[in-house]
Amino acid sequence: MRIAHQNRKRRHHSQRGNVMVEFALGAFVMVLVFGGIFQFGYTFYQYNLLKTAVVDGARYASLTTYDSNSCTPASDFQTAVQNMVVYGNPGGTGNPISPGLAPSNIVVSPSCIKGVPISMTVSITGYSIGAVFGTTTLTNKPSATYPYQGIDSP
Repeated sequence: MRIAHQNRKRRHHSQRGNVMVEFALGAFVMVLVFGGIFQFGYTFYQYNLLKTAVVDGARYASLTTYDSNSCTPASDFQTAVQNMVVYGNPGGTGNPISPGLAPSNIVVSPSCIKGVPISMTVSITGYSIGAVFGTTTLTNKPSATYPYQGIDSP
């Protein structure tokens, strides 16, 4: 009986190092999984903010008076739409909705027939969403198109 008890005690004592190794491997895998989940979640959150801002900007562009007689928007119109996307207001006051987003990242593309706009497309290009483990660069996305319903007064 005593010998069996000593053998069990020896086996238990020799397994203590195994627990530390298993914990280290398990913790490493869990940190990688949680990091990946955070990376995906943060990128998805930022993309959703940008998508909402682009939709708001395209809606604003489709209802605002278009004061150009060509398919190239006037600088005041383009600046107001860019500010609407970046700051949430056409005046360009406040903080950007996403860190590092600038009006130069916003592309306003009207579709025209003989200089009269029929739709407004707004998209983001050249913007990088930075998170802990890497960045995601957006090129012409997110994008939103609305039919033009404003007044054309060149």
